[in-house]
Amino acid sequence: MNKKLNTNSNVYTLAYSAVLVVIVAFLLAFVSSYLKPAQDINVALDKKRQILAALNIRGLDNGDVAKKYGEIVINDDIIDESGNIVSKGAQGGENTGFKLNSADYKAGRLALYVCKVNGETKYVIPVYGMGLWGPISGYIAVNDDKNTVYGAYFTHESETAGLGAEIKDNVAWQEQFQGKKLVLPGQEGIALEVVKKNEVTNPTVQCDAVTGATLTTDGVTLMLKDCLSKYLKFLNDK
Repeated sequence: MNKKLNTNSNVYTLAYSAVLVVIVAFLLAFVSSYLKPAQDINVALDKKRQILAALNIRGLDNGDVAKKYGEIVINDDIIDESGNIVSKGAQGGENTGFKLNSADYKAGRLALYVCKVNGETKYVIPVYGMGLWGPISGYIAVNDDKNTVYGAYFTHESETAGLGAEIKDNVAWQEQFQGKKLVLPGQEGIALEVVKKNEVTNPTVQCDAVTGATLTTDGVTLMLKDCLSKYLKFLNDK
């Protein structure tokens, strides 16, 4: 005679829970796998939008972002800290420097976007750092002289709205980088920096900090000096 299943036993509860966990894990893995291609497309599109923003091209819809990026980015090269090209990119580059991240930067594999804007060569350099609450990153575009900032874009993973978040949300704050110099004659290293409001002594290389977000904007300065220093050999090669 078959025993009636005891649904109140600990064994039943544990087995039931284990089955549910397996089913939920399977469903989550399936959904993640199913959505990954679309997620990858969105991540790549956002990256292109950020690069264009550093080139002062903003406000495009998704279709126009992909098209404009394909027109403007001539190469997404990979260079080393000696300024040598390790791997050459291609028009509308998505498969070389575009694939690099902060881990590659730390390993000395540096992404460099060679662009043409209104017939003029611009170089876009990715930068990575830390704000008050989490990672910050961005792109600096420089003119063909490899010293004058053409444009800048910064973003963050988690900063306080109205304070640290201003580095991403405040276009006017980003625009103040335009025309600044990366280095100064006779001075070693990267001179571009962010300082507290009313403490600008050399407007050639200094930008105002975000009010009330000292640690985050200090992080921007450290990010610029650290990341751009790795490109000094390239920048000094005129």
